[in-house]
Amino acid sequence: MKNAFHIMLIPTLGCPSKCSYCWSSEEGSPVMSIETVQEVVSWLKNLNEDRVTFTFHGGEPLLAGADFYRNALPLLSNGLKHLKPEFAMQTNLWKMTPEIARALAEYHVPIGSSIDGPEDINDSQRGDGYFRKTMDGYRIATENGLTVRFICTFTCESVKSREEIVDFFHKNGFVLKLHPALPSLRSENPKQWALDPETYGDLLVFLLDKSLEHFGDMEIMNINDLCRCVFTRHGSVCTYVDCMGSTFAIGPDGSIYPCYRFVGMPEYVMGNVRDHPTPEELAQSGPGKLMARYKEYVDRECGKCSHIRYCRGGCPYNAIAPTGGEIKGVDPHCIAYKRIFDEISERLDREMFESPPMEMTGFQQGHGKRKKPGVMALMHRSVSDY
Repeated sequence: MKNAFHIMLIPTLGCPSKCSYCWSSEEGSPVMSIETVQEVVSWLKNLNEDRVTFTFHGGEPLLAGADFYRNALPLLSNGLKHLKPEFAMQTNLWKMTPEIARALAEYHVPIGSSIDGPEDINDSQRGDGYFRKTMDGYRIATENGLTVRFICTFTCESVKSREEIVDFFHKNGFVLKLHPALPSLRSENPKQWALDPETYGDLLVFLLDKSLEHFGDMEIMNINDLCRCVFTRHGSVCTYVDCMGSTFAIGPDGSIYPCYRFVGMPEYVMGNVRDHPTPEELAQSGPGKLMARYKEYVDRECGKCSHIRYCRGGCPYNAIAPTGGEIKGVDPHCIAYKRIFDEISERLDREMFESPPMEMTGFQQGHGKRKKPGVMALMHRSVSDY
């Protein structure tokens, strides 16, 4: 997220879909009340002076219904006008209606949804009918003025079809953003769908090559983000950013968590919006202290890594939650992160060494001397677009 301050609102953990690898939905979850949204506004009024982004997440946030968004969006926008609120939403789109779409469009809410590739691949891991229902919602959203981008979750099964998946996104003109499937904390077979770090690293290098192959006619957001990290020496998106103290998630009952991934896990509750906790009180909560210890662990254990400034040990949830809250290591995908960061850095060094001085100015391609774009071109685009 571009704004320094990020609040994730989780209207409900309920979800109508039953994705095989999902770990973030609960049957019978309550729905956030407008009174809780009012408490959020009251709590945030004097908490932080940074511009804020609100992301509606879940579960499935559309289960809250049109009236919820007709009331919540103006409450947040007008009540926190001094923070210049911006909004986003992550949804499977099944419950999208013209009424909800128009309410969201009024506040320019960009939509993130999930499609794992062609219908057969998608439905094999997300469930029969998922693709069609999401595409139906996509049409309603776009017909009513919403911008929709898709996240593609790569599992240990779907990664075998990576060429077909990239081709699907390319042919349909979709921006590709990927997530690796994580071990589920709520499954009897938690690693059934998980993408192992070595394979994830291979996938990222493959997508770097695809991003260059389709430069100018396809965007792979993760590759842009990774290139920007290396160029700016600073993490700017989830996973590669020091999010502690600047990102919080609020569950349906007003409970505050370090991130949406922890919502519904009582041991990670930092406080409740109705109590208006201060930043110091949040930092002194059990989860707040745990996050601080993780940060110290990263500084100590990753201090000699050349990528520490923009990697920060990866995602704290990935590192902490599977071990029951014990700090035993950094994000297990560290192997993948190091692989792609090394690859980008080495290619950049080669390009800069091989390029005449005039070519490096503004990352230009040297008046046609270099036939194919390289990572310098990706960096230039990613920084310009940010």
